Amino acid sequence: MQTQTTNSRYTMIWIAAIAITLFCVAGIAAIMGWIPTSIAGGGAAATVASTPAKAAPAKSYSAPTHVASNTPARSTCADCGVIESIREISQPGSGSGVGGIGGAVVGGVLGHQVGGGRGKDVATVAGAIGGALAGNEIEKRVNATKSYEVTVRFEGGSSRTFNEASTNWRTGDRVRVIDGVIRSN
Repeated sequence: MQTQTTNSRYTMIWIAAIAITLFCVAGIAAIMGWIPTSIAGGGAAATVASTPAKAAPAKSYSAPTHVASNTPARSTCADCGVIESIREISQPGSGSGVGGIGGAVVGGVLGHQVGGGRGKDVATVAGAIGGALAGNEIEKRVNATKSYEVTVRFEGGSSRTFNEASTNWRTGDRVRVIDGVIRSN
């Protein structure tokens, strides 16, 4: 009777070890982006383009007719324009190794709690390797930065792109560029 209880105990430990390992592998795959997400357009390298909700209907123009007027012709402002597009740029961070070391320690400690004998040693090593990979990826995501690429279409017809750390602009805002800085018009 003692043999049957011991065998069923080891069987349960092996099943728990395999379940934890599969859970860790699935977690690492999700963190690394190997598993598709349910977020529309998700992912580490996803960029968001800000566009108007509806495109303006095409207008047909007739040839201009020249009419004499007492009002002076409106001069174009060379520095004035309209925000044409805003694009979010995600730049992945770099790992310094601290996250990998911390993850290896935590994974090793958790792996050491599983099994006994050689199984405990294997679980400790697997936990340390999985923890190191997960910790490094977490550190990269924490250190990731975002910036915005703002395209301005000037009244003269030219366009220019500006990189900003943060932005309060929306597509269609009238702006003026002074010394390379976008300001409201």
